[in-house]
Amino acid sequence: MIVSTSPKKRSLMPSGKLRRALRGHGHRLSPIVQVGKAGVTDGVVKQVERALADHELIKLRVDADCPVDRFAVADDLATRPGVNVVQIVGGAILLYKRDPHRPRYEGRRAQAGEAAATDATARPSRVRRSARPSRRSSSR
Repeated sequence: MIVSTSPKKRSLMPSGKLRRALRGHGHRLSPIVQVGKAGVTDGVVKQVERALADHELIKLRVDADCPVDRFAVADDLATRPGVNVVQIVGGAILLYKRDPHRPRYEGRRAQAGEAAATDATARPSRVRRSARPSRRSSSR
């Protein structure tokens, strides 16, 4: 695996299908945990771990008055076991930790969800249901 030399991208998980899918799922999420002027404290870490255990994928908000920048916050949280930083956009950080018993975004459960979503979005074939005859006539 190639490690990025950029300090801004160092903590991000590798690109791939999973990361793309997680970014898509994370788009609609609201921030669950907020990092304020105290920075990353033990309470914030406990809240993040609890939220990841409950949801697998969470959005974290870094306030403007936080003493460290968002990349340092992401780097600090990425050092926890199993925690991956999916995306950093503005003051929002998207974190992912795979559930060991029932993964929601990986494995058979995710594949079944993708198949159902594909079937639901498939367009039915177009059938012309016009009761009126065509205006075109062959005797012009």
